[in-house]
Amino acid sequence: MAAVTGDGATAARLTEGIARWALPRRAQSVAAYAHHVELMTAVGQGDFEVAFHHANAISPAGEFAPYAWLAPTVSLDLVESAVRTGRHGDAAVAHVAAMEEARLPAMSPRLAMLFHAASALVAEGPKAPAHFTHALAVPGADGYRFDVARVRLLYGSHFRRHQAVAESRSHLRLALAAFEALDAAPWTARARAELSATAQTRATARARTPRALTPQEQQIAELAASGLTNKKIAEKMAISHRTVGNHLYQIYPKLGVASRGGLRDALRAQPGG
Repeated sequence: MAAVTGDGATAARLTEGIARWALPRRAQSVAAYAHHVELMTAVGQGDFEVAFHHANAISPAGEFAPYAWLAPTVSLDLVESAVRTGRHGDAAVAHVAAMEEARLPAMSPRLAMLFHAASALVAEGPKAPAHFTHALAVPGADGYRFDVARVRLLYGSHFRRHQAVAESRSHLRLALAAFEALDAAPWTARARAELSATAQTRATARARTPRALTPQEQQIAELAASGLTNKKIAEKMAISHRTVGNHLYQIYPKLGVASRGGLRDALRAQPGG
């Protein structure tokens, strides 16, 4: 709850306690709780490199390790972070195949929804919207409000990247309202940034001119594009990692990208880039 609502200090303190108890005792199932919390913190902040590390630590991409009972729960997180960090074929696609082989869609409405959303993230061409539609139409899945909002956020982001602004906004507005109601601050910020970017998408379709970054935003964008995590950027710039995350969510719509995966190309496209 602390991770999802943006209380990073509490989340860090609790996960440190979990890890300190579990690791000397080789209680890997308990240690997985700590990875799960840090994973949720990272995904909420858009730090997908760190997110992939924690998801992969629970169970490696492309498999569901024996007794790794949290692995199905974080399957969408693993696939999303793999896609956002350029691990499409060797991790994302492989993990979706593993989800299907493990018959996750038959286990519960929630896992069925996560499977279809993960399938949408690796789908090519016109297949992605169909998978997102299946995810939202799973009977009983609407009871999982946070997960439904996440799927709508991903769906809206997909539409935005494909210039379908009206369709994008309808899903992003529903996601934003749900995250606000759940007091999920980092996710609210993500949804709001995506919604703001729909205006930039429309403008980009007309002018293809990104908005200028402030000097600090420029530095953060360059460091993020180089592969540094939010924590490393924060250390380098003597600011908090949460501040870095907040800046990144202002940077993405300005450059017309959805995550740090698109920063490098966007920066190169800038005048003098």
